[in-house]
Amino acid sequence: MGAGMLFVILAAMFFCHICDDYYLQGILANMKQKSWWEKNAPQSMYNEDYLIALITHAFSWSFSISIPLLIAAIVRGAKDTGFLTIVGFYFLNTVIHAFIDNLKANKRAINLIADQSVHGLQVFTTWLVVTMMI
Repeated sequence: MGAGMLFVILAAMFFCHICDDYYLQGILANMKQKSWWEKNAPQSMYNEDYLIALITHAFSWSFSISIPLLIAAIVRGAKDTGFLTIVGFYFLNTVIHAFIDNLKANKRAINLIADQSVHGLQVFTTWLVVTMMI
């Protein structure tokens, strides 16, 4: 794969990251915060509902950043190992993204700069490993 194509894939992944992490989150941006549930649904049955919002957003984000890789894999006629690598990173990125967002939104242990730095590292690492496999 040429350097130009590799750059386009990486740029598309970062574009997808920005779109999903800022524009597409919608109500999930609020619902992944425990404080939102405490304010809007204070009953004990909703105490852990913020977790599904965290996971749902992380799932969506991981899929979004994978789209350029999936397109490249299809175009290049990648072998099963390439697709399995994408799937593996998809699930790994979902877990990491939810964990990092929880640190920012609920634990307040990191700020937006740290949050976005880790997500950027996720994008770059995924791109680096997967493009070698496809």
